[in-house]
Amino acid sequence: MKTALILIDIQEEYFEKGALELVNPIPASENAKKILEHFRKENGTIVHVQHISGEGVPFFVPGTQGVEIHENVKPLDGEKVITKQYPNSFRDTDLLEYLQSREITHLVIAGMMTHMCIDAGTRAAFDFGFQCTVIGDACATMDLHINGQDITAADVHNAFLAALEFFYAKIQTTNQYLLS
Repeated sequence: MKTALILIDIQEEYFEKGALELVNPIPASENAKKILEHFRKENGTIVHVQHISGEGVPFFVPGTQGVEIHENVKPLDGEKVITKQYPNSFRDTDLLEYLQSREITHLVIAGMMTHMCIDAGTRAAFDFGFQCTVIGDACATMDLHINGQDITAADVHNAFLAALEFFYAKIQTTNQYLLS
């Protein structure tokens, strides 16, 4: 089994002063950094996914600080960076071809937002035949609102991870993954 690390959208827009500040993005990025350091030490395949919005979208604007990958997980020279415009990291990108060219069969996924890009990317990866592991404490999301009800980020996060674990992915903590 050949494994790749996919870090999705760990960008400044999701941190303090960003247009889409999440709940607890720093601890999530620090856990993602631990996983990244493990893959670097093992000379593993690493892919950074960076969301860059199209014209007229008020966040992830090209050329702004918000679009930059957070310092905790900045790509090194030679690490693959894929840019996307949709929640699904495979849509209109070369991610699938890149992974297939390296005969990758297992993806370790971390990043932001649990309820959007992590969910969409993991489900797509599974549908393309990849075995998926999501590092739950290396992901973050935000409070949501629907029909006059507030849903805390913790509830959103846990509900989406539970749904993914039901069929699409193994969910682990950073420590569980690093000790396995």
